[in-house]
Amino acid sequence: MLVMMFFIGTLFGLLCGAVACMRYFRQEMTANVSPKLKLIQLHLDNLEAELALALATRAADSHRRPGNGQNSSAA
Repeated sequence: MLVMMFFIGTLFGLLCGAVACMRYFRQEMTANVSPKLKLIQLHLDNLEAELALALATRAADSHRRPGNGQNSSAA
């Protein structure tokens, strides 16, 4: 009976320790990943803005030049 109580106590202690460890591990992982995700999002926003600017500049250039080949193919 004493041995069985010892094993139940040991298993209960291991379970409590694992729960505490997993909670701490999860908090540390989210704290460690969050700044990196924000940095990646900033890079993606910058790329999107640069792409939009390049497309807008290209569209403005094509509208400014009349003989760029778009309307002259009706020969």
